[in-house]
Amino acid sequence: MLEQNYNSSMLKEGSLTDKVILITGGGTGLGKAMGKYFSELGAKLIIASRKLDVLQKTAEEISAATKNEVFPAACDVSDYKQVEELLKASMERFGKIDVLVNNAAGNFISPTERLSNKAFDIIINIVLKGTYNCILAFGKHWIKNKQKATVLNIVTTYAWTGSAFVVPSAAAKAGVLAITRSLAVEWAKYGIRFNTIAPGLFPTKGAWERLLPGDLQNKFNLKRKVPLQRVGEHQELANLAAYLVSDFSSFINGEVVTIDGGEWLNGAGQFNILQAVPQEQWDKIEKIVRSVKGS
Repeated sequence: MLEQNYNSSMLKEGSLTDKVILITGGGTGLGKAMGKYFSELGAKLIIASRKLDVLQKTAEEISAATKNEVFPAACDVSDYKQVEELLKASMERFGKIDVLVNNAAGNFISPTERLSNKAFDIIINIVLKGTYNCILAFGKHWIKNKQKATVLNIVTTYAWTGSAFVVPSAAAKAGVLAITRSLAVEWAKYGIRFNTIAPGLFPTKGAWERLLPGDLQNKFNLKRKVPLQRVGEHQELANLAAYLVSDFSSFINGEVVTIDGGEWLNGAGQFNILQAVPQEQWDKIEKIVRSVKGS
């Protein structure tokens, strides 16, 4: 049996050379993982979030490892004026932006009846408003300058199923998915592609501390929800993201790619719970089923 090598680089060296890629929420977690890989593949990188000190540390770390330029830029994506300033600063630094990755997110668990309208606003403003702010600002720039470009949005599988206890996030991510599919058609004539990744369980320190605080991580073994019986590795997501922003995927437009080990399908199938039935019990079940005559 061949060793599974899903922690290795998928694309060939230099696959993103000459591309300038901006990632929101690029200082930590999955944004950092994607950014590091983009830089390894030759891209010039812009990472944005509200915390400049975190961005600067990440930029230094990535640049030292890859020898490619990384520009940290503080920006609250929920504020359109700040997004316009981000666009201006990025253009002054690199002269162009080829790819926008909308990765900035916020989330926490709570019974919905416990939430205030402000709690809803916090999530909606970061995830949905932040995404359309960036798309509008950068999209208008690309269209005006007749520049082809690529947008990659990061959602979740509950963008289409919904999920209890994360209702603001589910609503916001559903909106982002709708924007992706809508503009993939509307702006294709300008040479602007839109695609989306829906990650499953990819543990990151900050997100998991908010979603499974305290001892909840010990009480709920989330790997059991995944048919492959494991969580995702950051390099796997980075590989997929790099492909979708590269020229190799130039005929993929308006797609949402799920990378979750089969988790959401496992929850969706009505009889999937029967995976818990042991083999010896299936022998008994088979005899019972065979003994029942069809109507």
